[in-house]
Amino acid sequence: MTLTAQQLADLMPDATQLESDEPEMESSLHYLQLALLVSCLEWLWRDRHDFFIGANMTIYYSRQQLKNRDFRGPDFFLVKDTQKRPRKSWVVWEEDGKYPDLIIELLSDSTANVDRTVKKDLYQNRFRTQEYFWFSPDDLEFAGFRLVQGHYEPIPPNSEGLRPSEVLGLYLGIKDEKLRYFTPDGQLVPTPEEAALQAQALAEQEKQRAERLEAQLRALGVNLDEI
Repeated sequence: MTLTAQQLADLMPDATQLESDEPEMESSLHYLQLALLVSCLEWLWRDRHDFFIGANMTIYYSRQQLKNRDFRGPDFFLVKDTQKRPRKSWVVWEEDGKYPDLIIELLSDSTANVDRTVKKDLYQNRFRTQEYFWFSPDDLEFAGFRLVQGHYEPIPPNSEGLRPSEVLGLYLGIKDEKLRYFTPDGQLVPTPEEAALQAQALAEQEKQRAERLEAQLRALGVNLDEI
């Protein structure tokens, strides 16, 4: 019996319910680095609702891939111009054919060779991902590539060792042995905890400035209680 295209589609499982099938990360260093990348960008873009961040999540990009169980999942990926909502995995054909705009792989002894070769070729030739970075939390190897006329060209660092990301509108660089985001003027993008501490420090500075001004005015004989 010959099945129509619709009948074949009806036989497929609900792709939106596909679970991620990624292995555990190599070490606690890798977990901490991944959490840092996610939390800092989520905080910076906290008022935006047009992006999705995937962390150690499988990308399903073809039905043949499902049959072959040839699963590929970046450690970190960003898709822009999409709905910000929870997902169990990223299913390309359920997301208007969208692939990641940016991918970051965290190198480890067991994955580095694949990340530098097989995955780089996949992201370049199949995903057409605009920017691809890799970073090793162990030895701090850091590289970046941008898609230029269908091929990845290295992204050179600036004088501060930072590599620009056109996708993010930010720079990526190493600080305290961690891969971090930096603003175009070179300022570190903080974690939510760092941002809270900065706000607290700023509030304390403002309080001290107000107290000094009040003391100066009283020394000049100004009765502040009557103002």
